[in-house]
Amino acid sequence: MEILETSPLAALPAVRVLGRHTPDHPETLFWTAGGLEMLYTGSELWVEWEADYSTMEPWVSVELNGGWISRFALPKGRSRSCLFRGMTPGKAKRVRIIKDSQAMFDDPAHLLRATALCHAPDGAFLPLPEPKLRLEFVGDSITSGEGAIGAVGEEDWVGAFFSAENNYARMTADALGAEYRCICQSGWGVLCGWDNDPRHALPGYYTRVCGVAQGGRNAALGAQAENDFAAWRPDAVIINLGTNDEHAFSNPPWTGPDGAQHKLRTLPDGRFDPADAERLTQAVCDFLALVRSKNPQALLVWACGMLGGGLAPQLEAGMERYRAQSGDRRAALLHLPETTPATVGARRHPGAAAHRAVAGVLTSYLQTNLAKEGDCYVHA
Repeated sequence: MEILETSPLAALPAVRVLGRHTPDHPETLFWTAGGLEMLYTGSELWVEWEADYSTMEPWVSVELNGGWISRFALPKGRSRSCLFRGMTPGKAKRVRIIKDSQAMFDDPAHLLRATALCHAPDGAFLPLPEPKLRLEFVGDSITSGEGAIGAVGEEDWVGAFFSAENNYARMTADALGAEYRCICQSGWGVLCGWDNDPRHALPGYYTRVCGVAQGGRNAALGAQAENDFAAWRPDAVIINLGTNDEHAFSNPPWTGPDGAQHKLRTLPDGRFDPADAERLTQAVCDFLALVRSKNPQALLVWACGMLGGGLAPQLEAGMERYRAQSGDRRAALLHLPETTPATVGARRHPGAAAHRAVAGVLTSYLQTNLAKEGDCYVHA
């Protein structure tokens, strides 16, 4: 290996930082699909990492000129990974590094920082072309890519089975030439998590850089700061939440530290309790209003159905209530293809084929509705 030059991100303005971050700590990769993108002409390129975790190690994927060439977990502490070497100097290579792991609410030690790039002296970092669009995806385990990699039948909840590559968000963004961000947590919902835990409602964390990243170290790196929405304006926000709220109806109550129990209830005949169904409808309406307040120009798409559509009536009612109250015609519900036995992946979650099918539908929908003025249509 020839002698390499080491440059911190602050010294490389041509490198694009992906995912929500603060200006003071752009090297900290909080969310799924957080990472770095660059156009580099040299023969060799490495990245220096700082990583930590208690229960869930961070995984990353590397793309070279649009091809997925490697995937690995990071050890605790400082390390260095080769992105490529021995390639033709003077020829531009487009490199994207993305975090496969989601932010870990229950593991405050979880950390991934890309602290520097180590590069051969025979190359330069060139400006990247501007993306055609910017997309934000807000969701649960589906958007976190849980089960999108790994064998069908795997049930362990481990970092290896999360993928930002085999993911409808990445596929949709790439098809549209878009830069994208993911705000997602496995098991979380609009009103509560799959286990009825009301702390696991993603809308309450949406306005912060990475509000789900707990602990003093994450706070010092800017996780709890208010996100600067004006600095990065998405053309569309795609919300894919509700699956876990639906599961909560059939799961036991969650008991809080104060002894209070929380439960989305069903009637004796199995139907949703009307009062709780109404709470969900209002939560959908309220979250749409919050997202619109932070993204005044964006198309808002609430996508549903990849793991069943039992909550569709509440999602539809929440969307219609929001549209009626706000007069907003740039918000709509989109029904997605359901995962089948032929497209299921690990942990009974959508596999790569299911994500590809959804990306096709979503790409077509966005192409149609981003290009026109006025009312966007609801795709049934």
